[in-house]
Amino acid sequence: MSGDTAVVIPAANEADRIAATVKAAAALPGVDLVVVVDDGSTDQTGRVARAAGARVVRHSRNRGKAAAMETGAEAVRLLDADAAPRHLLFLDADLGETAKAAAPLVEPVRRGEADMTIAVFTTRVRLGGHGLVVRLSKEGIRRATGFDATQPLNGQRCLTRAAFEAARPLAHGFGVETALTIDLLRKRYRVTEVEVDMTHRATGTDWRAQLHRARQLRDVARALAVREPVVAQNLDRLGLRR
Repeated sequence: MSGDTAVVIPAANEADRIAATVKAAAALPGVDLVVVVDDGSTDQTGRVARAAGARVVRHSRNRGKAAAMETGAEAVRLLDADAAPRHLLFLDADLGETAKAAAPLVEPVRRGEADMTIAVFTTRVRLGGHGLVVRLSKEGIRRATGFDATQPLNGQRCLTRAAFEAARPLAHGFGVETALTIDLLRKRYRVTEVEVDMTHRATGTDWRAQLHRARQLRDVARALAVREPVVAQNLDRLGLRR
């Protein structure tokens, strides 16, 4: 098969890893386009990504992961023009050379066997958190759809263009993965988990990492609140749904 898949990589201040990620992604079977969305970086992420061979789109300020995904997908759509729409493979910017192991994510979509694949990392990185956000997402997905997600927050996903459009508008920020799974399953799209040998940078325990997890918790809770009335009621009581 000829190239029919575009890789979209949201990136914020990832100059140290983005080149390796781009080069590994570009070598994947079926991939003929890599788009990096420089989400308001203050380092040289965009320049390094472009030098590595990516098409780069830049946000003048940090707008969050979901917005970067939407921007990247729109860039692919414009580049597709009148051609058949490419599948969309979303990868994190900090995967580095392990992005080369993403091929199993793409294969079921290219073969027409799945509308969205979700990565399950076979090598687990020790995280600084306590799994609260993962449990919230996992339980929310199970309640909403009956689907038992193994790694519900994993951002490595391949979608058909039709599936991506069906999930728009994407949930804000770090709620995007949870919402994608729920929304596509509810619309009867075929969602499959795929084991891959990839790793990314582990989050630490300093204040920045704690702030990152707090934002994740907020965004996942808000994504669930839109989809689960019980969650919405609890957030209202806590004053968190603004």
